[in-house]
Amino acid sequence: MQVIILALATGLFVSYLPPLVFKYKKNTGAGFLGTLWGIPIVILFPKDPVLYLIAMLAFWVIAVIICKKVQFKGNTGHDNPKIIIDEMAGYVTAMAFLPRTWPYFTAAFVLFRIFDTLKPWLVKKFDRMENAFGIVFDDVAGGLMANILIQLFIIFFVKG
Repeated sequence: MQVIILALATGLFVSYLPPLVFKYKKNTGAGFLGTLWGIPIVILFPKDPVLYLIAMLAFWVIAVIICKKVQFKGNTGHDNPKIIIDEMAGYVTAMAFLPRTWPYFTAAFVLFRIFDTLKPWLVKKFDRMENAFGIVFDDVAGGLMANILIQLFIIFFVKG
């Protein structure tokens, strides 16, 4: 069972790739790969807004449960960089209720990565929580900020 939880937490072990491929001493790049994993998840999510919301909320809950249960040999620190299901949850949030076109996929990706990296106010508050909820919800907060910016852009600049 622990192997299944580890596979889900690490995006089917994708988060192990950066140090293997690029010889990094840290797992730099795993968050980027986790966000990339979010794209096919969004594509597979329901198109109906209510069903998307239900699927997103369920994904958040599953992500928190997985983060709570995952165990690593050696480094067991808070928010282990190999955990990337939180980035997936953040990207799913960034894409909520947006058109599924490449400009929106890209804008959500870039804005989410910026917020996840810079950790502004709300993101930092969750990031400081040393539990599974904090691991997931700093990324959800970043995704929410990205989504709000894109929604505002649509309201003010997209004609339709």
